[in-house]
Amino acid sequence: MDYSDYLHLGEVLGAQHPLSGRHDEMLFIMQHQAMELWMKLALHELRSATADLAADRVQPAFKTLARVSRIMEQLVHAWDVLATLTPPEYAEFRPYLATGSGFQSWQYRCIEFALGNKNARTLTVHEGRAHEDQVLAAYRAPSLYDEALRLLARRGMRVPADRLERDWTQPYAPSEEVEQAWLEVYRDPGTHWDLYELGEELTDLESAFRLWRFRHVTTVERVIGFKPGTGGTSGVGYLRSMLDVVLFPELWGMRTTF
Repeated sequence: MDYSDYLHLGEVLGAQHPLSGRHDEMLFIMQHQAMELWMKLALHELRSATADLAADRVQPAFKTLARVSRIMEQLVHAWDVLATLTPPEYAEFRPYLATGSGFQSWQYRCIEFALGNKNARTLTVHEGRAHEDQVLAAYRAPSLYDEALRLLARRGMRVPADRLERDWTQPYAPSEEVEQAWLEVYRDPGTHWDLYELGEELTDLESAFRLWRFRHVTTVERVIGFKPGTGGTSGVGYLRSMLDVVLFPELWGMRTTF
């Protein structure tokens, strides 16, 4: 077995099939394929970190969460390359996308679910697809933040019972009691060092994810302006609305209270 065999480079490098014959379509295809590969790794690591927190293996979880944040940095910088695509260049092959859209990325949806942004309306585009079971499993499972709060409770922090056992398919709602629990951790980091570190790892991760969303909307606006997305969304309008989604609200809210 050589390098090419081990990495299955024949399949990977043979997976680009432009339809338009236009030079810049290759950039578009490869950039999105590269993003999907990074998302696959991000999901692999997020699942591991969530399982580690559930099993009180906090140190391995910290290492894994730090890796996910670095993966998100790679995804952020991926937009720098795609942003070199100009409106005339994209217009030459956009019709060949038909109704294909990044909104249909099932791995991205699983990442959103793993981070706690649950929304039943986003399930529709995955119905009947080969990956539907994986999307539903992520939708129904406790998120990374859910397991973090359960860990806080096991460490003696006062986390409300309705945040420890609930319908995991519902979006997380901020809690004053949870904010007070995080405040207790941050007011005495020496006593609660691993929980303090967990709070910072989660904050790092959401910071990186916010940058990814911002670069996404900026790149889309740069390339197509305010045209509707190919998948039927409002395009930039929809993406801008996602900038207001807060994944770990009490970790941000307590900074004002601190």
